[in-house]
Amino acid sequence: MNTLSEENYLKAILRLSQKSDEKITATAIAEALGNNAASVIDMIKKLSDKSLIEYDKKKGVRLTPQGLKDSILIMRKHRLWEVFLLEKLGYHWDEIHDIAEELEHISDATLADRLDKFLGFPEYDPHGDPIPTASGKLPKTYTVSLANAKTGAICRVAAVRDTSTAFLQYLVKLGIGINSQIKVVEKIDYDGSLVIKINEGDNVTVSQKFSENILIS
Repeated sequence: MNTLSEENYLKAILRLSQKSDEKITATAIAEALGNNAASVIDMIKKLSDKSLIEYDKKKGVRLTPQGLKDSILIMRKHRLWEVFLLEKLGYHWDEIHDIAEELEHISDATLADRLDKFLGFPEYDPHGDPIPTASGKLPKTYTVSLANAKTGAICRVAAVRDTSTAFLQYLVKLGIGINSQIKVVEKIDYDGSLVIKINEGDNVTVSQKFSENILIS
């Protein structure tokens, strides 16, 4: 059985591997978790000794088949708990991440499958992230950001990259959620900001950073 800390590392490595094809370095892991380099190197050795990762200074960190299986299960539980907290307990989408971070470490072997069935086998969590199936397969992952949309494009919010409380609360203030319709009215060349229309409402100007954190379909 893996410790809570080991599971957090495995999940971080999985996320890094999904974001880029580049090698995963100890520095990248340290930045993702907010840990110092020395503690990361120590954990890399522990995970390697347990055959959960492979590490080479030139090639970086790579999950083994068992490490991949374990990390996907952690992600699956986390995202299922987020759906449960939002849909069944009435939490808001800016409140569920930290609670799910704790619940994902419950180690009961059948819990994820029972929770999945109870929720009606959802494909996506409240932030639009795909939920792995029991076999480890992922539904379609959305990767195109609002920043890439052309002027005049009408698109749907499919997911958000930034799940911080501040960003999610800002989206609520703007009236944006998953499946919201956004029309790109104008792109500002000077700083990459956008003028958008949300759900046929008034025009709103948003920053480039904002638009890069909205994934669309």
